[in-house]
Amino acid sequence: MSEQLDSRILKNFGPSVLKVKIPENIVNNINQYIDKILTDEKKTKTLDAGDNLVGDVTQEFNLEVEFIKKSGWGVFLASCVNKWIEFETKQKVKKFEILNSWVVRQFANEYNPTHWHSGHISGAGFLKVPSTLGKHTQEKKGKDYKGGNLQLIHGARMFLCKSTLNIKPEVGDFYFFPNYLMHTVFPFKDSNEERRSISFNANIDDEIYNVYGQ
Repeated sequence: MSEQLDSRILKNFGPSVLKVKIPENIVNNINQYIDKILTDEKKTKTLDAGDNLVGDVTQEFNLEVEFIKKSGWGVFLASCVNKWIEFETKQKVKKFEILNSWVVRQFANEYNPTHWHSGHISGAGFLKVPSTLGKHTQEKKGKDYKGGNLQLIHGARMFLCKSTLNIKPEVGDFYFFPNYLMHTVFPFKDSNEERRSISFNANIDDEIYNVYGQ
């Protein structure tokens, strides 16, 4: 006679990742701001972030500090991080300092290689997604097409332990993660449309972030 087992699977290893939906009005504010900047050649050059970022993409540029404040973007980031960190650590964040926030404009066959960020907390999300990201030759064999995906990477693949999380871009989706979490963005095919993403780096209280010796 079989017995009923009281059991559950624990998945408490690896870094925490928070998924949040950016409010539609903030997505619209940022997209309108970006579209306006693209008509101003001087400002586009001033805000260009291409030399400091690793992507092989059409354009990357920083958001102005004043815009981050006025658009609600900074408040959104702070609110999400505060709730996330308190949930994970039972500690309240007293310091939230945005180091930078930037936009990536990616088109067909462009990509972002595996990299990680500075600061304590980072994140990436989506402002525009092409209606089609193309297909690959192996799709008929049942293999997943990862074109345009954001992939988060941690550790090494082992038995019962995956090392990657593939994220299909959806407008408004935003993912928070610790700065050291490696990630990459795959190229996509067969589209003339823009894949527009937004990222940030920030510092929080050192006594919360620095867990060594605890």
